[in-house]
Amino acid sequence: MNTDDDRLRDAMSRQTKRLRGDQRSGVLGLLVTGSTVGLLMVVPLVLGAYLGHWLDERSAGYSVRWTLNLILLGLIVGVANVILFFRSHWR
Repeated sequence: MNTDDDRLRDAMSRQTKRLRGDQRSGVLGLLVTGSTVGLLMVVPLVLGAYLGHWLDERSAGYSVRWTLNLILLGLIVGVANVILFFRSHWR
């Protein structure tokens, strides 16, 4: 039983190493990584802008307080996403 477990563990280890190596090399790997980083950065920023604008429309008078604060929060979340992505992706 241990031999089957060991063979399965070795096969999974080889496949994981091969997949990680394929993601980092070549133009296609750079495009995938770059687009992922772009999405991780832009999505929280845009969501913060839309949510802030929606909240500002509901408040009395002209204000961009929510919009600016949530854009900054989205920027912080986006940078944190990118840092966490590179830490987990490039070990």
